[in-house]
Amino acid sequence: MAWIFQRALGLRTALRYLGPNCSLSSPTTVRLSTADIHKSCSSWQCGTCSRKLHIGVDGSKVSPSEAPERLPFSRITQEDLAFFKKILPGRTITDPDLLESSNVDWLKSVRGSSEVLLRPQTTDEVSQILRYCNSRNLAVNPQGGNTGLVGGSVPVYDEIILSTALMNNILTFDSISGILTCQAGCILENLSFYLEERDYIMPLDLGAKGSCHIGGNVSTNAGGLRLLRYSSLRGTVLGLEVVLADGCVLDCLSTLRKDNTGYDLKQLFIGSEGTLGVITAVSILCPRKPKSVNVVFLGCETFEQLLKTFQLCRGMLGEILSAFEFLDKECMQLLNTHLKLPNPIADCPFYIVIETAGSNPTHDGEKLHSFLEEAMTSSLVTDGTVATEEMKIKNLWSMRERVTEALTHDGFTYKYDISLPVECIYQLVTDMREHLGDRAKNVVGYGHVGDGNVHLNITSPTKDPALLAAIEPFVFEWTAKHHGSVSAEHGLGLKKRNYIYYSKASQAVRLMGNIKAMLDPKGILNPYKTLPDNIK
Repeated sequence: MAWIFQRALGLRTALRYLGPNCSLSSPTTVRLSTADIHKSCSSWQCGTCSRKLHIGVDGSKVSPSEAPERLPFSRITQEDLAFFKKILPGRTITDPDLLESSNVDWLKSVRGSSEVLLRPQTTDEVSQILRYCNSRNLAVNPQGGNTGLVGGSVPVYDEIILSTALMNNILTFDSISGILTCQAGCILENLSFYLEERDYIMPLDLGAKGSCHIGGNVSTNAGGLRLLRYSSLRGTVLGLEVVLADGCVLDCLSTLRKDNTGYDLKQLFIGSEGTLGVITAVSILCPRKPKSVNVVFLGCETFEQLLKTFQLCRGMLGEILSAFEFLDKECMQLLNTHLKLPNPIADCPFYIVIETAGSNPTHDGEKLHSFLEEAMTSSLVTDGTVATEEMKIKNLWSMRERVTEALTHDGFTYKYDISLPVECIYQLVTDMREHLGDRAKNVVGYGHVGDGNVHLNITSPTKDPALLAAIEPFVFEWTAKHHGSVSAEHGLGLKKRNYIYYSKASQAVRLMGNIKAMLDPKGILNPYKTLPDNIK
């Protein structure tokens, strides 16, 4: 790839190629773990203790993002435990120390007090569990890798945790069509390794890929870094197997790309966050592994220049463009300060990560050269570097993927996953900084330019109810005013459920409530999540 710079004098002074003797500090592999979180409250306190954890430290009124009162579900008995131990010998966990990491979310912002963790291995076991829980009116919290950011993956009170961690088998793979069928508990990164050995890749890539489960990805309709190229899971998931609240197994595990017979029921469960059924298996269409991959890290002086670079990029790179991500200088400062990751280029207000993936290195290199030359000569970018080697590519991607990790070291973080028209995604960050003034420690923005998704993050030294009151509902009102969505890819979970009306009409929310009531009449599946407390 170095040869592309030798043909343009302007590039040779401004772009630095990451060759064998030039490297960034290698990022360590990060698995999202909550094992070090403090112990949860004891079982006799479960209702009261959980409730207190969702109230402002000054005793202020509970925010719409906090937990409602516990619903009148049954409490677990010794007879219930005996049933679970009979069908799941050695996989019914009641030890508080072993339950700890499953009771707390990755951000350490939501803590439940479940007394039971169930680890089924088969769809039939999930069916037996839900049939029993439905008959006993026991609430159930489905859980995958527990990497969610809106409190959707952990109990709010004492719900039974149903983990898919042991449902991790790959069922079939068709090397001709590229269709993979697997259980819901397969870790995304493990699926990627499996496919790469067979010259394929997953259409989904996330920073949490080392821990997240494919079932959880589908349940939240996770977007990730490759959506620009491979579309969302609504397009790549071909079939699902789902266990409903009453234990009925819904077999929609199709491997057909075209099936126009009746309603497409699988779409109900994609993005439903475990509130309509428990996904137990997935079939997904996987693209071929590209033979040529390049990653470019560029700097821009203004966000307007960044958007013009995106337009130029789409026009000149076309079919080989697979990702276009951005982060601001405040994100870079957090990476430098907390993770000791050095900036690979000169300091700039905005940074871009571009990935190309194709089948012909020469063809891809020529297209990339032409794009970079035009971007530099047009003064859209001021500095940059390119990587073609696997390790250098990972190092450049770490500048985008590890921002979330860096934020965890900066204090308490208020996270917002907003979808907006592309031209105004960063204006939200700018307006939030002006709105908050010096009340916040940091206000940063990064995300997916290709699909209009900005991750707005606001940090403070500690949890601050007054700061939260300044952020919400301002951030949601701003989003609604600009015709955006309050959740682009993280879901609504516990924290955002009551803000759904900023993005959805009341008629649509009522229909969602009707669907929930039909599929889960007792409301045992992931209660307190996704739908608002009071449906208008």
